Amino acid sequence: MLATPATVASLGASLDGCEAPVYVAQPAMLARVVGFHFHRGCLAAGERPPELGIEPLVAPGGRRLLVGVGAVAVDEVEPGDPIDAERRQRDRRDHGPGRPAVGGVFRNARAFGADGVLLGPGCADPLYRRALRVSMGAALETPFASVADWTVSIARLRAAGFRVAAFTPDRDALDVAACAPPPRLVLLLGAEGDGLADTTRAACDIQLRIAMAAGIDSLNVATAAGIALHRLRACGSG
Repeated sequence: MLATPATVASLGASLDGCEAPVYVAQPAMLARVVGFHFHRGCLAAGERPPELGIEPLVAPGGRRLLVGVGAVAVDEVEPGDPIDAERRQRDRRDHGPGRPAVGGVFRNARAFGADGVLLGPGCADPLYRRALRVSMGAALETPFASVADWTVSIARLRAAGFRVAAFTPDRDALDVAACAPPPRLVLLLGAEGDGLADTTRAACDIQLRIAMAAGIDSLNVATAAGIALHRLRACGSG
């Protein structure tokens, strides 16, 4: 960990028992080390854990609530990113919003008691620094796994006793406020705009929507996840 004196002082007892070395430097030194202005006053590097895989998240026994994210990819370049402008434009066109949205999903999942997050093909990395900041650290606490093929994974989820709910702006879908949540449920959301692929929606057990004012056709994925989780928690799923 590399931090300013003020940040180390503010962390106080949080650093007690920390096994990692803590280095203290002035803000100007942090900016020179990391190559850009790091206004939070603290930088930490950690080892990425092994990929969890879907099996621990679908383990039998008890109520389980998971959030699935269809495709939310990288949408912008930060200083030091090895991603060129062409790649950035392609990601934005193909997948919609990125790291902040994924971070927001994790923050909401943690806040409303979801047991884990499933990330579809092309999703932004929740452990990337911006996604991690937006999640307020929830991506370090909430289990997650990557999904290579939603059709295959939905079949596995069903075999483990889950019902899979696809969110859609379709007004013929059931309002999430009227949904009686089953004991084991996956909420599957797509990127704003394109939403979920038709084949993925068709593989799900139920179509849900969030009621909105006339003229509004969608919400970003983090906002939709927060509303859905809150309403299902109020219904007794969380």
